[in-house]
Amino acid sequence: MSFVEDMFKGGNIVTGLAIAAGAAIVVPMMAPVLRPLAKSVIKVGLIAYDQGRDAMSALNERTGDIVGEARSELAQSRSEAESDESTTGSRARRGRTESPTPA
Repeated sequence: MSFVEDMFKGGNIVTGLAIAAGAAIVVPMMAPVLRPLAKSVIKVGLIAYDQGRDAMSALNERTGDIVGEARSELAQSRSEAESDESTTGSRARRGRTESPTPA
């Protein structure tokens, strides 16, 4: 346990050199195993990305349709409200001009 603690404290240069030398020997031996593993992990990531992109595209298409329907309904209700308001306003103006005002 003190070996690991000394290594992280930075007090033992020989330990750091030994680890570097060991890594220089071990890494080339493990490269033939790690390379195919890394390629497999990258392939899985690419597949997941493509599936996610396709799913998001379908979701955007569905929500786009819903948003379009909601906007058209909103525009329709606004135009109905404006037409109701304009007929109510013209009746009020006609009512004011037609009725005599008491003095």
